[in-house]
Amino acid sequence: MTDIAGTFALEAVQHLLLELGTATVSDALDSLNLPGSAAGLMPLAAGQRMVGPAFTVRYVPVGCNRGTVGDYLDDTEPGQVVVLDNGGRLDCTVWGEILTTLAHEKGTAGTAINGVCRDVQRPPQLGYPIFSRGRFMRTGKDRVEVADVNTTVTLGDVQVRPGDLVVGDDDGVVVVPREHAEQVASVAANISEVEIRVIEAVRNGQSLAQARQLLGYHQLQRGANS
Repeated sequence: MTDIAGTFALEAVQHLLLELGTATVSDALDSLNLPGSAAGLMPLAAGQRMVGPAFTVRYVPVGCNRGTVGDYLDDTEPGQVVVLDNGGRLDCTVWGEILTTLAHEKGTAGTAINGVCRDVQRPPQLGYPIFSRGRFMRTGKDRVEVADVNTTVTLGDVQVRPGDLVVGDDDGVVVVPREHAEQVASVAANISEVEIRVIEAVRNGQSLAQARQLLGYHQLQRGANS
């Protein structure tokens, strides 16, 4: 039986995380002593935004019996973020125009790659979000192969499990553990509110130092043990 209330709650959390942005979500993760900011991943184009549960794929170098780069896209659901772990390789790609076009048509929320992509003119044309460590034209075919699908992978320097929430915008990518998603969203919303109040206080004549101190700004991103 589908948990309709749970689905709506998840969608609301996702919307809030995307609205607040990765910088604020990253601060919330720090406050809760949770990892999640994926170092090295950048948006392919300005203005990209995505959020959704992770569908994960892990690649390894090909062996004696060569495998394929995979047809996993057939198994994805609309709204998911495809997370590809190619070990951070910069010398061969695991995402190009065919996958961009089909993912867009399937309603995929976006793609995050621990590696590089190619055919980079297509995603901005479609408005399809891609976050990666760069771009390179050489194919991964006969160089890498799919080792696992929907398993724990690495994105930048953080762990991603199937179903974890992946958020991306102009500042990069954060990964929110699904079981902590509501808590992270709540803390992030509070941080955002305090930041707005700091700005208002300074505009009303307080010094920045006074405003930050009175509103407890410097404690917002610090974990309980900091």
